[in-house]
This record gives sequence, structure tokens and C-alpha cells, in this order.
Amino acid sequence: MYIFLKIKLIASLISQGDAVSETEKFFSANATYAEGFNKGDLPMPPGRKLAIVACMDARLDPAGALGLTEGDAHVIRNAGGRAVDAIRSLVISQQLLGTREIAILHHTDCGMLTFTDQQLRDKLKNDLGQSTDMPFHSFSDLEESVRADIAEIKASPLLLEDVPVRGFIYDVKTGKISEVQ
Repeated sequence: MYIFLKIKLIASLISQGDAVSETEKFFSANATYAEGFNKGDLPMPPGRKLAIVACMDARLDPAGALGLTEGDAHVIRNAGGRAVDAIRSLVISQQLLGTREIAILHHTDCGMLTFTDQQLRDKLKNDLGQSTDMPFHSFSDLEESVRADIAEIKASPLLLEDVPVRGFIYDVKTGKISEVQ
């Protein structure tokens, strides 16, 4: 039944052509998802008491790569998987929802390796006429970025001191993770 509905959904999207926005397609996809949904009773706190800070890259599927399912962990995503942008969410995750372990998940071929903060500021000035001193937290060394994020979390006075924090790199070509020491 699921395969039939998925084929029907794909056929209806193709027949609609390129005029339909990606977000408009959510309604059909969600109807299919909701039809078989059976996880409405999951508790709010993550079952594995784990928070993951990961890059927003579309090639990275933290649940698939790490063997997680709905309800297992908080997955906090941002450009580069940077800890500095995740502290607020980690505080809520720990203090209100009981997480007691943190993982950093960066990946190979990350877009954050391809520019400097100043290059992006210059682009914003040229394209939008806007100046900013906002830090974009780009980096030039993947392993060092993971180490820096671990240090950022461990140094935060807003996060628990005795919580394990580990860092990993996901290889977008192989799907394998490696730990950063």
C-alpha cells in the first residue's frame, strides 16, 4: 500500500510540472507519512539522553548514519555544525529535557571549508548592499573545527561539566564516521 501511495504521489508531482514549489509538495508527502504514523506517544525527552550538534548539509542524515530513530536524540543542525550556534538549544536540551551526552558531527567536503568570514561579508555587501560584523564561523581545518567545538561546549558555563562530549567526522563519500581525538 505504501509503495502504491508513493508512486501515486510521485506521478501527481510530475504531472504538476515545475510550477509547484518544493514546500507545496509537503502536503501530499505529509499525507502519506501521517497515514502510517504510529509514534504519537513518544515522550518529549530523548530516550537515549543524547544531543547531537550536526551540520545542516543535505547529504548528512544523522539518524541514518548513527542508527537513531524518532525519539532517540535531539539533533541540532546549523551551518558547519558549530557549537557556538547550538549552545542555547543544548542548554534547553540538558536543563529541561535531560540529555546527558553530546556528540559533534561534522563532515568531509563541508561548504564551511570553502570561504572565509570576510569573503561572505564582502558578498553580502556586493549582493545586498549590507555590511555586517556577524561571525559566520567558517573554518579551514575540519578536525580542528571539531576540536574547537568540543572545547566550546566544555567551556560553556551554561552547560553541565560532567557530560561526555565526543566529536566525529562523517565521510560523505563512504557514509562512515571517524572519531576526532
